[in-house]
Amino acid sequence: MRVAIVTESFPPEVNGVAHSVLRAAEHLVRRGHQPLVITPAPARGAHCPPQSFGPDLEPLPVVRVPSVPLPRYPQVRIALPSRKLAAALTAHQPDVVHLASPFVLGARAARLTERLDLPTVAVYQTDLAGYAQAYRMGRSAGSAIAWARIRSVHRAAARTLAPSTPAAQDLTAHGVRQVRIWARGVDSVRFHPEHRDEALHRSLAPGGEVLVGYVGRLAPEKRVDLLAEASRLPGVRVVVIGDGPSAPALKAAMPGAVFLGRRTGAELARCFASLDLFVHTGPLETFCQTIQEAMASGVPVVAPAVGGPLDLVGHRRTGLLVAPRDAGAVARAVADLAASAELRAQYGAAGRAEVTGRTWEAVGDQLIRHYEEVLAEHRQRTRDTATATATVVPAVPTPAPAAPIAAAVLPLSVEEQPA
Repeated sequence: MRVAIVTESFPPEVNGVAHSVLRAAEHLVRRGHQPLVITPAPARGAHCPPQSFGPDLEPLPVVRVPSVPLPRYPQVRIALPSRKLAAALTAHQPDVVHLASPFVLGARAARLTERLDLPTVAVYQTDLAGYAQAYRMGRSAGSAIAWARIRSVHRAAARTLAPSTPAAQDLTAHGVRQVRIWARGVDSVRFHPEHRDEALHRSLAPGGEVLVGYVGRLAPEKRVDLLAEASRLPGVRVVVIGDGPSAPALKAAMPGAVFLGRRTGAELARCFASLDLFVHTGPLETFCQTIQEAMASGVPVVAPAVGGPLDLVGHRRTGLLVAPRDAGAVARAVADLAASAELRAQYGAAGRAEVTGRTWEAVGDQLIRHYEEVLAEHRQRTRDTATATATVVPAVPTPAPAAPIAAAVLPLSVEEQPA
């Protein structure tokens, strides 16, 4: 199957959309399919390492469309209008088009797929309406505009895949049809309790403090500032892993915290496993991959009781869910778990057991089934349309010999239908 993946973000960017697209493309190659990734180009000079997967290390083709940085958040790139998108889709001749978190580049691709009559799967991953409020883009007006764009793009798709139950409910409530749930996988070999590094733990918490960590982008919508009260608890050391525009303000607000910047690969896995407690503060998560990575690392979780974390965190089983946007609630939950090593161990083990079956291979196969179903439905509609067209008898038939007239009004068989 030939699949075109049009995504708003891709490595070298580090975020949930980029990571899930990379994993999906990797799985498609390993299953013998032919993906093409179309994405905004990164900043000039950024290193874009080639991606190769499969038994023969087949290269993953990537088309990068000209882009500009998002105002106030230059790490995010916005695709400019370009003929490269249409040219890439036409040249690849995909059976299915996958729109990953479509908004700008994805919206243009949606219009093209309608024109080209290509079956499309839209994957909802980013709460853009919530982001509009977080960045004060007209507040309620900004949210309404974002939902109008989301509806327009996703209604054009044959199927929308949502990463969690709350996300699916939001989409349905705002008029998006044909919504299914497609969650995310986690690499439970890379993220594993055995990667805990006691020397790293001692260096970050030299006084034997309970090490409480956040991993992710440092941006307004993530509300990492909600950790400030917890960072002042006695016997607690907060470590922040990630970067973004909010970093300077957060360092000023939490002078006792340790800021490690961005970490990736084996180093990130070692950091996760060396934590005693993981805290996620963002109230706008449609899923939250870092929660799964913490759970796979055997680390208990504190997260807001809203959005994607509701599907991931078992309250008082794998961690604690707290009121969103409430710094006091975060601090109380951290204090409760910091006081009980036994409870942390219990929640951490339960979390690890819960996510080990959520492999990228399993969710990748689910994605392929969605593609196959949408493609089958599209082909059936094409056959039905061709059959209906073929069986229409002209109002004023053109005179012709007897035998051809009989043949002309017979419906074509399924095998004879035009593609």
